Amino acid sequence: MKMSDLVADYIFRMLDESNGDAEIQRNELANLLGCVPSQINYVITSRFTPEQGYIVESKRGGGGYIRIIRVTTDKRVAIMHIVNSIGDKISAATARAILNNMLQQDMITHYDYNMISSALSDKAYSSIPQEQRDTLRASILKNMLATLVVLNQ
Repeated sequence: MKMSDLVADYIFRMLDESNGDAEIQRNELANLLGCVPSQINYVITSRFTPEQGYIVESKRGGGGYIRIIRVTTDKRVAIMHIVNSIGDKISAATARAILNNMLQQDMITHYDYNMISSALSDKAYSSIPQEQRDTLRASILKNMLATLVVLNQ
């Protein structure tokens, strides 16, 4: 497992144990997990965004902290926010990260995750020219997520 996944998993566990509101000391967490503090920053900025349902607050200085708050909202609304945040192109890795976050937040099932991941994989686009894959992937991801919203009403 990659270090960024370990950091994210640790923070997800903290959020689960504290009912969606976790306060961390960046340097302490980095020491605990054996990584550099910038790795903590990277994970927070890439996996705990408003589009993914989080508010991040920080206070700098000696007693500084980073507070991550999971916003509880209607699942359909959250999925539509994700759909609207996807641009015209998306890489397979970014799509996978979005789906992983959605799975961890119980926005999609394991079945949904596997089906959508299969439809977005580079293997599925092997006959499509490389320069067109990310555009097609974004369109398919948006349509599949929007369909989930309609089916789960």
